[in-house]
Amino acid sequence: MSKQRVGRILKISGPVVEADGMFGSSMYEVCKVGEEGLIGEIIRIQGDVCTIQVYEETDGLLPNEKVIGTGAGLSAELAPGLIGKIYDGIQRPLPDILEQTKDDFIRRGVVVPPLDYNIKWPFVPTIEKGTKVVAGDIIGTVKEGTVVEHRVMIPPGIKGTITEIVKKGDYTIKEPICKVKHNGQEIEIPMLQKWPVRHPRPIKKRLEPSIPLLTGQRIFDTFFPIAKGGTSAIPGGFGTGKTVSQHQLAKWSDAQIVVYIGCGERGNEMTNVLEDFPELIDPNTGEPLMNRTILIANTSNMPVAAREASVYTGMTLAEYYRDMGFDVALMADSTSRWAEAMREISGRLEEMPGEAGYPAYLASKIAQFYERAGRVLTLGSKDRQGSISITGAVSPPGGDFSEPVTQNTLRITKVFWALSKDLAARRHFPAIDYLISYTLYTDELAPWYSENVDPNFLAYRSEAMAILQKDKELEDIVQLVGPEALPESEKIILETARMIKEDFLQQNAFSDVDSYASIQKQWLMLKAIIDFYHKMRELYNQGVKLPEMMNLPIVDKIARMKYVPNKKAEKDLGNLLMEIDALHADDIVDRISGRMMPGLTKD
Repeated sequence: MSKQRVGRILKISGPVVEADGMFGSSMYEVCKVGEEGLIGEIIRIQGDVCTIQVYEETDGLLPNEKVIGTGAGLSAELAPGLIGKIYDGIQRPLPDILEQTKDDFIRRGVVVPPLDYNIKWPFVPTIEKGTKVVAGDIIGTVKEGTVVEHRVMIPPGIKGTITEIVKKGDYTIKEPICKVKHNGQEIEIPMLQKWPVRHPRPIKKRLEPSIPLLTGQRIFDTFFPIAKGGTSAIPGGFGTGKTVSQHQLAKWSDAQIVVYIGCGERGNEMTNVLEDFPELIDPNTGEPLMNRTILIANTSNMPVAAREASVYTGMTLAEYYRDMGFDVALMADSTSRWAEAMREISGRLEEMPGEAGYPAYLASKIAQFYERAGRVLTLGSKDRQGSISITGAVSPPGGDFSEPVTQNTLRITKVFWALSKDLAARRHFPAIDYLISYTLYTDELAPWYSENVDPNFLAYRSEAMAILQKDKELEDIVQLVGPEALPESEKIILETARMIKEDFLQQNAFSDVDSYASIQKQWLMLKAIIDFYHKMRELYNQGVKLPEMMNLPIVDKIARMKYVPNKKAEKDLGNLLMEIDALHADDIVDRISGRMMPGLTKD
């Protein structure tokens, strides 16, 4: 850590301040600006003049006020106590600030530590004196809340022999819990670590994305799956359901830890998130979802510089839990507001603008963020796997996917979940456009689906997507010449596509049963629709008319199968598949004939 230095303010331009007398400062070093000690970060150095982006409002700052360099970069504090917290973009705990200031708005210069240094946590050592350890080794555990087992690790850069370790008991995060002889020196290790947020935490090895992140959402898991450690983008205009989709991903995905970054969203939307998340019940544990969630809340009326830092703060917290061996789901809502913060700061710095006024380095910044995702072998003497899966919501102006943030995001992410205003207007939710969305993880995940679901899973998925594509072509023809011009065989495609859209892809987030569908249930539902499509073609070739087929009771059973509970899916949908297989043209003809016989009603 370098020595503190004191400079003086030369120039103030919104959140950007220039100060001289800062010779020897480092890039991204944290500074205290002005008499109130506003938190800022050095983003440019020219001789002894530093340009600082300030994370708080700069109104009232004056030239010649002092600027103190702390000698340290913007860092996150990592220790037990993070789970369930609500932070702003630079890891200030918002509920604690409210309690301290009794003000709904953050006052300038307020300093509240990210974690409570006085709470004693129940530490259970897992190693003994004399054990040789390396960075990443777990030395003990702490029960963090009712759900998460916090694993206390040797910090990166340290290895040696344990010379002393505390007994099982209650300790604060700053108390030494062990001593390690490192390069001939004894180093005290507390539970608290600090890590610069702009630097990725080290890993041992990056693994292939060969396991899906199961979300319980049929459009995601079956049609456009994301791998654990994968990256996805979910762009869409206002009202298309980005926030609800991310709620569903957070609630139902099979990740153990959720980090939700509200980056520059409207205050009322962020309020809804803060109100809704504590009320969401984790289906895996029956506990509130907040018991395994960290929220970063940085609304649009907060200082723009803190918005730019918020995604790095959230990512560092996610990497910390990944290093423990957890699967982490990180939601960033929205990266468009993050990019707008970069654009504003770039303008203050008088940099050459790129497309739409965004800085020329927009693409590289977006890439650096998403590349911190991945499924990895973490540091440590024993192999331990962890992952971070990123879902970035994008808010393109007017729903224009050709704008720079969306396009640069699509170049990096491997899953594209495109939200459609047209589908949202038709009350089709999730409003994911199944014709332009895509996933690039299909080949990597194919062995998993074949082994854990069914060898024919991806073949059925491909056939369903082909039917939807053909349906789009036929709809264009219908709009020109009318449905009567289509032959009966192509009307079968239209009816099957309607089933896929209404009975499979539509999913009610507010239904106790339909909100989540296990991957096995999804497979049986898809198989029922595609098997019925094959059966309709077979019956048509045997002379059965389409209206007669669509009047069969089995069509209603297919429409209601989404409301079959997951526990009953294998039995009930298995019976449905047998009914579909047992359909024969002669039975249908006899049934129709029986309806028309004298003395029988048409029903």
